[in-house]
Amino acid sequence: MPRILITHDVQDVERWLQGKAERIATFPGGSNVTDLVAAAGSNQAAVVADVDDLDAFNAFMASPPPEMAAQAESHGVVMPTATLYVEA
Repeated sequence: MPRILITHDVQDVERWLQGKAERIATFPGGSNVTDLVAAAGSNQAAVVADVDDLDAFNAFMASPPPEMAAQAESHGVVMPTATLYVEA
């Protein structure tokens, strides 16, 4: 099962962290979902997770459903959403 890291900027870290349970519940094909914030106090954040199907996850990232885009916006994610890394 591939492990991925998604990084992105957020408007407000505390606001973003409040959406953690919602992110975990709707993370497509993911398990062991963990939120990370920059130690330097910037508005950079990341999500680490194991994904069942990397191809399906890449397709999701390329064209997220409107409800997921709305969720990201409500959590204060600055678009474009993210940079995706895959464990080598």
